Amino acid sequence: MGKYISKREKFFWGLKKGMPIAFGYIPVSFTFGLMAVNGGLPVWLAIFISLSNLTSAGQFGGTNLIIAGAGYLEIVLTVFVINIRYMMMSLSLSQKVEPNTTLLQRLIFGFGITDETFVVASMEPGKVGFHYMLGLITGPIAGWTVGTAAGAVVSTFLPEALSSAMGIALYAMFIAIIVPPSKKSIPVFMIVIISIAINLILKYIPLFSFISDGFRVIVATILGAGIGAALWPIEEAGTD
Repeated sequence: MGKYISKREKFFWGLKKGMPIAFGYIPVSFTFGLMAVNGGLPVWLAIFISLSNLTSAGQFGGTNLIIAGAGYLEIVLTVFVINIRYMMMSLSLSQKVEPNTTLLQRLIFGFGITDETFVVASMEPGKVGFHYMLGLITGPIAGWTVGTAAGAVVSTFLPEALSSAMGIALYAMFIAIIVPPSKKSIPVFMIVIISIAINLILKYIPLFSFISDGFRVIVATILGAGIGAALWPIEEAGTD
């Protein structure tokens, strides 16, 4: 018989696996805290956004729209499009979760599913349960929130010029996200170029001037992904 592993041991094993993710989140969330407060949001609201969302690109996109005074529908659709990948991750990970995991438990640790926690959980041997997943997401949630709090508080003490200049880190983060996969895959590179081109067309051609920033992102994302799927479909592996 295999060795019995207690719930406490499972939790701390997950916590250990999630700590590198937590430390990696701090610099990015620090930048978010700077950006949010520098854009006019109060410190407590910036922290609350991170504590209740845990999604880097979605938070940056949604908060930028809030700062710009966008409407609720525009914000909701933009964040939905950016974060829709989490639905696919959760569906995939559900096949690896222990069958006796309750719906409430799935909802609890589902909140902490990110690109990084999904990969770590997917690579864990065997099934994963509630206590392991709870430990896995605890560190990243704490790191993301603490980093945001630090950036938000520091932003209140920095000179305005320096605080604004540090916002360039946001663009660096997005470049860091798209460049590596673009270098490895021509279809991904072409989809990025197509999406950028669509966004520029909607921004600079007067005919489309009525489209707001948020909806431009939505349209460019959907059209770019759709064109990419049509031109470069993923071939399914054949069966013997």
